[in-house]
Amino acid sequence: MTTGRRFAAAKYVIFILTAGYIVWLMLFIGESKVSFEKVSGAVDQAVDKGRLAEQSGLMLKRNFGLNSSDYAGVSYYASESGISAEEVLLICVESDSQIRQVTDAMEARVEKQIGDFEGKAPDQVKLLEEARQTVKGRYIFFSVSSESGRYHQAFADSL
Repeated sequence: MTTGRRFAAAKYVIFILTAGYIVWLMLFIGESKVSFEKVSGAVDQAVDKGRLAEQSGLMLKRNFGLNSSDYAGVSYYASESGISAEEVLLICVESDSQIRQVTDAMEARVEKQIGDFEGKAPDQVKLLEEARQTVKGRYIFFSVSSESGRYHQAFADSL
């Protein structure tokens, strides 16, 4: 066997092992058996209601382009002030194929908000640049806030 063929075979083996490891992670580590009510309840308790208000499915559609009826569960909080980018979004998808759609919408939201706040509110741009997005099993958590760490911890602890 030539060196080139050995290298190609080694790349193939590494690819197969990596793919297998990712599948294993998704099946055994990423999936949560916790109900949406429990996870959203934990996030709800952590959210600062003085700064963030629960939003409707209409606001989710307006801000993210997502229909709340397409998902197993949605919990969305945002500042009602036009000069604040703070928001927290928790979505439980019905299928893995929806994960990319939701994460893309979150990334597009951050980019749009940065464009809106750039040059006007540098503190809000900083929050947007530090936005947290986590996918854990069927749950997707997104937060733009100075309290993102606390909100994320509530989400992680609930799983």
